[in-house]
Amino acid sequence: MKQAIIDLGTNTFHLLIVEKNGSAYTTLFRESLPAKIGQAGINQGFITEEGIGRALGVLTYFRQVLDQHGVDPGQVIATGTSAIRVARNQAEFIDRVREATGIPIIVISGEQEADYIYQGVRAAGALDEATSLVIDIGGGSVEFILGNQARTFWKQSFEIGGQRLRERFMTTDPINSGSIRRLHDYFQENLLPLANAIHQYQPTVLVGSSGSFDTLVDIWSMHEYGHLPSSAQSSFTLPVSEFYRVYELLITRNHAERMQIPGMIELRVDMIVVAVCLIDYVLKTYGISQIRTSTYSLKEGVLASLQG
Repeated sequence: MKQAIIDLGTNTFHLLIVEKNGSAYTTLFRESLPAKIGQAGINQGFITEEGIGRALGVLTYFRQVLDQHGVDPGQVIATGTSAIRVARNQAEFIDRVREATGIPIIVISGEQEADYIYQGVRAAGALDEATSLVIDIGGGSVEFILGNQARTFWKQSFEIGGQRLRERFMTTDPINSGSIRRLHDYFQENLLPLANAIHQYQPTVLVGSSGSFDTLVDIWSMHEYGHLPSSAQSSFTLPVSEFYRVYELLITRNHAERMQIPGMIELRVDMIVVAVCLIDYVLKTYGISQIRTSTYSLKEGVLASLQG
């Protein structure tokens, strides 16, 4: 049986199609495309007409792919996250998508999103018995989960995603030191519940879920080995020294210069700047000295939950 998962992120829409055989599955298709539904409206709680247009363009293409693979409409799960969750015109957006593509959208809570991300990261093999801080930096929200391979201890979703941060704080390109200081102050103010949870559970590893973390691994792999990492590998250990090498490149270069970094992709070239500022803040503030990454995230977590 074929199953499709669509993750409707604030910046990027992802499609995963698998063939299930008992408890095992084979990936038939995966693609991520920019829809940028949060652009120019995320901080106002609104999906602009242009954003809806971009979403319909991507989802019309996804519909064609689903039809080509013969996926039963009842086997398509499309999850709406931060931008859709907070949009005042959420109902209109969902109706227009259904009318144009026949794809029904389920809007999930931040807590449910965090749970799916944890399940995806666990399925990637990125967790062990040590307590880890899992981070998923989306365009609209950031999920933080404290847990290990066996269970979660704490989780929370914060509406401080990359698109929101870019629009509020990245007033120059390259970003300036004043903006980075303001970002750090903002994190300190808004992440108090996280600080308390970290004090209680004391994670030793940061595990980054997909997105910007995939790009950091790609840049590292190109620098270290001259090629992209194997797509068969779902978890990596990223040296902290390598993170800081790339961090310095990202905060000192403009858009065009960042695009020249081997391993960089257009999809992440701007949002990764505020993402690495958040990662830097977390590493330094909470004294974490190891970074692991998982190529699996929400959509693989939805899949894992269906099998569980």
